[in-house]
Amino acid sequence: MTLTLKRLALAVTIITTPAYAEDGKYHFDIPAQSLPSALQQFAGQSGAAMLYTEQSVAGKSAPALQGEYTLSEALHRLLNGSGLDYRIGLDGTVTLSSAGRSGGPTSLGAVTVLGKPLYDSTDPYNPDYNRRNSSSATKTDTPIMDTPFSVQIVPKQVLQDQQAVRLKDALKNVSGVTPGGSQARSDEFIIRGFRNNTIYRNGVLSPMLTQRVGTNRRETANLESVEVLKGPGSILYGRAEPGGIMNVVTKQPLAHPYYSLQQQFGSFDFYRTTLDATGPITDDGSLLYRFNLAYQDSKSFKEFVGDERVFVAPVLRWNIDPRTQVTFEFEYLKDDYSMEPGVPNIGNRPAPLPRERNLSEPYSKRNNEFMLASMNWSHDFNDNWTLRHRFSYENLESRHTGLFFLGNVAANGTINRRFFIDDFPSQRYFNNVDLTGKFETFGMKHTLLLGGDYFRADDLITQIGVAAPAINIYNPVHSPLPPLPAPTFGDKTTAWYGLFLQDQIELPYNVHLLGGLRYDNAKIDDNQLNRTVSDDDRVSPRGGLLWRPLHWLSLYGSYTENFGPSNSEFRTDGQILPPQTARQWEAGVKTEFWDGRLSATMAYFDLTKQNLPVFDPLNPLIPKTAGEAASHGLEFDLAGEILPGWRIIGAYTYLPYAKITKDVDASGGIGNTGKRLVLDPRHFGSLWNTYEFQTGSLQGLKLGAGVTAVGQRQGDTANTYQLPGYATVNLMTSYSMSINSAKLTAQLNVDNLLDKHYFAASNTGNQIFYGAPRTFMGSVRVEY
Repeated sequence: MTLTLKRLALAVTIITTPAYAEDGKYHFDIPAQSLPSALQQFAGQSGAAMLYTEQSVAGKSAPALQGEYTLSEALHRLLNGSGLDYRIGLDGTVTLSSAGRSGGPTSLGAVTVLGKPLYDSTDPYNPDYNRRNSSSATKTDTPIMDTPFSVQIVPKQVLQDQQAVRLKDALKNVSGVTPGGSQARSDEFIIRGFRNNTIYRNGVLSPMLTQRVGTNRRETANLESVEVLKGPGSILYGRAEPGGIMNVVTKQPLAHPYYSLQQQFGSFDFYRTTLDATGPITDDGSLLYRFNLAYQDSKSFKEFVGDERVFVAPVLRWNIDPRTQVTFEFEYLKDDYSMEPGVPNIGNRPAPLPRERNLSEPYSKRNNEFMLASMNWSHDFNDNWTLRHRFSYENLESRHTGLFFLGNVAANGTINRRFFIDDFPSQRYFNNVDLTGKFETFGMKHTLLLGGDYFRADDLITQIGVAAPAINIYNPVHSPLPPLPAPTFGDKTTAWYGLFLQDQIELPYNVHLLGGLRYDNAKIDDNQLNRTVSDDDRVSPRGGLLWRPLHWLSLYGSYTENFGPSNSEFRTDGQILPPQTARQWEAGVKTEFWDGRLSATMAYFDLTKQNLPVFDPLNPLIPKTAGEAASHGLEFDLAGEILPGWRIIGAYTYLPYAKITKDVDASGGIGNTGKRLVLDPRHFGSLWNTYEFQTGSLQGLKLGAGVTAVGQRQGDTANTYQLPGYATVNLMTSYSMSINSAKLTAQLNVDNLLDKHYFAASNTGNQIFYGAPRTFMGSVRVEY
């Protein structure tokens, strides 16, 4: 670090510790003292670069500052009564000036400062692998260290370093999450033992699967981060699977111009172009925009498989006044891709077939056209109370033409198949209103959340099913489209509303208490039969206790109940089956090392899901509710910076217990009771790290390596066959250079370096899907 000073005595403090994040909070413990000394401690405890003249702070004092604050909150308190204003630059540098002059130029003389830049959490150049705050777990901007639940964040820099173009690429960095089903069809995962195919976008429900039909693959071009709240999230998000909530956070307009153009190219004729542009529209910054675009065309290691997609996502933000803003968002996705049924099992293992073999037909495809429009607005009544309203509308047109296997492979290698067509138009509406307030009672600090939401989906489905010619898996002969019978039709409306209350209480001695309740009412109407097939309501509680004895250590425990999917079937007595529910106990430890640069979470959970439909032994065609499944295990997550330039993100899960605990079969026996849940290995995890040279002739060079390992899994509910465990090794290298005002980055990634033959997942039946072979992906990105 060097400092050149001309004409004015200038104090500059650079502390190369945590990256600046305006939405992040830092721990301060600064006693009342002179302002220059207080600023020195402020810089040391926050990591902020401070720029000010000695004359401006000489002879002034500062009040005590203790607790958790953002940089803006802390500076406001520290400078109160000093006659000074502050400005936080794009690089995170804090510049102090006389009151009334912070918006204009400040004459400081000629100064040169070399040191680590500090970044806002949404800064496009932010290289950090960890985030200190999340809103997914509480719907309030809360430090993760103060949240009594396990929540993990995969930020944009990880997505860039790994060249993640699908959610599966991002979520391999999170403990408790493994791929589920065919990742080519839709975004489906197993979280804490249970299948999950529901994605939330900025906290708003955006279902990927409705009426059993996988309907969408989330585009990643406009993602700022991916957040995963482990365990049930019903109190805030309504009906959901109990394993966790996957929430994608999209890029929002910035007050300063930024432009990025990237071209990716790789194995199997992969080509992808993305554009990101943002900045102010008006001179006063009251109107801001962001525009993301992606075009992708690729083939596959599978025969006659490929996809083409077009994605456009404009965003407009209107800052009406300092306390009121409204944001309009639009997304359009045209996604056409081939389908293939994988390979069947023979005995207790997948059939030993070449990876490239496709046992489907060239006409097996899915064509999706997806549109989203939303409006979000918020108003701050004062510094403590905020009202937010979010509305979104989705329209989906989906057509799926495909084949699946019927029965087992015969001795001569043939297997029967069935052809189907699903036409699936769907319209979805979501409304949400939240009121957040902060106040104190008897020395206790409250963050109160009151809210309600309404979701509605109108689904039409046209289905055609017919037997298709059998195929020999060892010597396949492909056949044309079979004659089609008349279609069947379905018309259903799903609707629910919920009301929720949550209070986060900060008690003395750094004890944090969270409690809440939610009431849900959910209904499914069969519009063809003109009747209600399901009408359920439930109250779901949630509670958590966290103690932070040291600013780098938190101990927590929580209990949560979940309101899950409806059971629309009827029992033998004519009553509708009650809805699926769940409950979870969780305990864990959270730590922050090196002033927050590196964070880690270890959590133990015990999760049980109830009211799974099983068949009545007296009438095998009619289900009854007797089913239950449970999982419990240990998770560990690590993310951040170990040394300057050395960043790491890792996850490990030990899942000793993931079983069906209650089941019956048609004869009244135990059915699958005691069988392990599908696709749940006992051990799985990942580790990824990069090192970027900070100085010298190699400055700008980045090297990265990682491994993903998954143990043996059960391929179907009856545990008749297993998918072998596997480990893949991944590498990357990139080099960045400055060209005038632009930054040019060239990058190369190699996934599955050792070309491991492995099976990524199954459809929980007799379709098993190969993982990709060794794959190369290059990239050239220009930013300015």
